[in-house]
Amino acid sequence: MKKIVFSLILLFAVSTLIQKMYFADDEPEAEILLNKNVEISETIFTSEKSNRVIDEKEIKQSIKLYLDSDDALNKARFSFDDSIWEGDELTRQEQEKLNKLYDLLTKNDENFSHYILNNTLPEGYQKESERISRYITAVNQELRELQENVDSIDEALNEENFSKLNLGSLMKLGDITDKKDVLNEREQKKIEDFLDQKNIQTTAFDRNNKK
Repeated sequence: MKKIVFSLILLFAVSTLIQKMYFADDEPEAEILLNKNVEISETIFTSEKSNRVIDEKEIKQSIKLYLDSDDALNKARFSFDDSIWEGDELTRQEQEKLNKLYDLLTKNDENFSHYILNNTLPEGYQKESERISRYITAVNQELRELQENVDSIDEALNEENFSKLNLGSLMKLGDITDKKDVLNEREQKKIEDFLDQKNIQTTAFDRNNKK
């Protein structure tokens, strides 16, 4: 049982760490814990371009749309966290909405990755665009794994079947060892420095409150 409690603490720590990407430290709790009736924006990055030469104006707009869409979707996703961590069971409608959020986040990541890898970007944009893609994708993968582990914990505890818990997986998730080269403050700072250098205005990384 102690191992289970420790794993839950690790899961909560990961969630808290990632939330700092999207909310300011002094942001009122009422603004962070959004209502679960929040409308989901289906605006994500999309492009059918391939083997094209992308100019600087377009890539700036593409990066902004990708990051802004990710930020909006994750802020909506966090509106479910309060209930989840309290152990409240989501209604079918709420679960469907949460699943839709994860699907949109995945499509946003896949679309942007395909776009930057299959087109020619302006000088100075390829490396940093790939860094942005890797970082945001890793965050969203971690969040999804976190949710899946929380669901497995809930199921095991409800059934009092602790053998269903994969503690090794939970421990690995807790310290993010498999993504430590991507998910760290140094990588985020490089991204933010690039955004500042290229004057790309985005709500990602809570940049509106940092100005």
